[in-house]
Amino acid sequence: MVDNTVTIIGNLTADPEVRVTDSGATLAEIRMAQNKRKRNSDGSWDEGEPMFFQGTVWNDMAENAAASLQKGMRVIVVGKLNYRSWETQDGQNRSVVDISIDEIAPSLRWAKASVERASGGMSSSQEPVARENYEEDEAPF
Repeated sequence: MVDNTVTIIGNLTADPEVRVTDSGATLAEIRMAQNKRKRNSDGSWDEGEPMFFQGTVWNDMAENAAASLQKGMRVIVVGKLNYRSWETQDGQNRSVVDISIDEIAPSLRWAKASVERASGGMSSSQEPVARENYEEDEAPF
């Protein structure tokens, strides 16, 4: 089995676009660019051509991404590449490679983030609880 996992770091070129499918699943479309800067021997920077990527994130992570991320933010994306091709109504062949996003997060290279646990994760009955009554030579957890 071939694993086509990619990790891309870049800046969002638009806010995540959220929509709901006919079956009720939530998705967010993510668009980002990665700049190819190179340092010259004299220490100056040479701007290369940017590469543009698009990807899709689903369900709770889509809602969390839309609530947390905005245009211009530097993000880290991990996902799998998908190739799609189709024919337009006027008979032209089109194709696109996009990313099925498994994880997305803000980059902390030049920014700070504050993490807030989203509801819908671990229920309160599943949270670890320290025991108060334990034997003297037994660890309290």
